[in-house]
Amino acid sequence: MAVTSVRDTSTEGGGRGSGPPASGAPKRRKRQIIPYFLLLPAVIAVAIVMVGPMLVGVLMSFLHLNQFTIANWTTAPWAGLANFRIAVNLSEPIARNLLSSLGLTAGYTVVVVGVSWALGMAGAVFLSDAFRGRAWLRSLFLLPYAIPVYVGVMVWTLMFQQNGAVNTLLGRDLHLVSQSTFWLAGSDAFWSMVITTVWRTWPFAFLMLLAGLQAIPREHYEAARVDGATRWQEFIKVTMPSVRQVSLLLVLITGFWTFNDFTTPFIMFSTAPPSSARLMSIEIYINSIVNLNFGLGAAMAVIMIILLIIASFVYLRLLNMRVGDVTNA
Repeated sequence: MAVTSVRDTSTEGGGRGSGPPASGAPKRRKRQIIPYFLLLPAVIAVAIVMVGPMLVGVLMSFLHLNQFTIANWTTAPWAGLANFRIAVNLSEPIARNLLSSLGLTAGYTVVVVGVSWALGMAGAVFLSDAFRGRAWLRSLFLLPYAIPVYVGVMVWTLMFQQNGAVNTLLGRDLHLVSQSTFWLAGSDAFWSMVITTVWRTWPFAFLMLLAGLQAIPREHYEAARVDGATRWQEFIKVTMPSVRQVSLLLVLITGFWTFNDFTTPFIMFSTAPPSSARLMSIEIYINSIVNLNFGLGAAMAVIMIILLIIASFVYLRLLNMRVGDVTNA
């Protein structure tokens, strides 16, 4: 009977083990839901600012959009894949120009990212050790990154004029080039863009790599010196492996920025760039805005997005990286 009464009492009272879960479960659920409510405004903002326009652009790529139908673009005739066929039909000059701009943009991206990483690494290694005036140099190195992009590109455009600072320094003072060199025409236009973009990109590389170097324990370098390693061996055996994840993430970010770069060529050359400066972003702009073929321009933009997704996937797979590795870097 004693056992029965205890069983009955525990049953009537809900049981010692069943009471707390019943009262604690709603609190746990509430704690789990609160973070999602806090993130909801940011998710909505990203959807409005980024996802929404991207979806509209994809829709526009399937429409016949030109100067006659853009006023009421939602009722524009359906084009299907016609715009994409024009963009990839290499028997037509439009597709050949797009392919040429793709190759030019790829080369431009490789050169800018590689030089920016090299300069950023050199600056980070140089300023990783404490010495007098280091804080001033760090601020000076970050100055190009703090200047608005429009202002920086415009200043470089003026310096690349025939009577600008570049010809004055390299031509009149150092006699390395002709004083009549026009950097904004011909093949020199490509290198003008590269120099300008590297100038405003390498401080970001310097900042990220410096942060990675600061996270390396000093004991690693001390152990290498005890083993008789030279400074170059320290860099190869200690520094480079330690900042590998940071470097991979840096290359991915700056690669996206450079491949999508529109500001630099547009400010330097407007809508009539030389063939050596006709990047893919400018090619899309000319077909969309200048030629008033908005559907074709949207199709080209979709192709560019697809190429970037494929390139980033291949990049991560070749380097055996996972998404978690990138986010944790």
